[in-house]
Order: sequence, then structure tokens, then C-alpha cells
Amino acid sequence: MKLKYILVASMVLFFASCTQETQNKLSRSLQNWTGTAGILEVYAGDKLVKRFMKIDKLSTAYGTDSNQARPYRYGYGFNDKNLNGILEDDEKKVYFEFSDYSSSYIFYEDK
Repeated sequence: MKLKYILVASMVLFFASCTQETQNKLSRSLQNWTGTAGILEVYAGDKLVKRFMKIDKLSTAYGTDSNQARPYRYGYGFNDKNLNGILEDDEKKVYFEFSDYSSSYIFYEDK
């Protein structure tokens, strides 16, 4: 019984001592393992112009040589062409990228 408490306390201390970026990476690793049902909506002003569905994760791009984070994210999801929120036979899984600077977007989980 004591071993169980020691193990839990050790894990809490380990995660608390990690930087925020390390905690985010660990969280993304866990999400990748468990899976998610993300939806990304891109807006032009207040109008919805693009929707990607069933996204398992969004990734931040990193420079090849510099290993510095780049100002865009990418992922794979189904392109909801008619923006009705229902996947249809002609809506295929695609690769997408979007800028952190110029894109108004919302990413959320829909289970």
C-alpha cells in the first residue's frame, strides 16, 4: 500500500518539475495513444470558411536545422466540403496547414 502512494507521489513530482512545453508534449503523446475526435474550424471574420473533422492531433512545425517552432500548425482530417458537420462519401482525409498569425480558428474535441 505504501509503495502505491510513493509511486503516485513520485509521478506527481516528476510532472510538476517538467517545463510547460514538456508537459504539453507528454499530454499530446497520451492523446495520440488514446485518440481524439477533433474538429478544426477556420473563420474569415465571423464566417466559417473551412472545417476539418476527425483530427487526431494538431502538430507544431519545427525547423529542420534550427529545431525552432515555426508559426504554423498542421494535421490530418476529413475536409467537410459543404460545412454541414456530417462526413459524406466524397469528403476525404487530407493534410492541412494553417498559420498561427493570420488564421482565426477554433480547435475542439467532439465526442
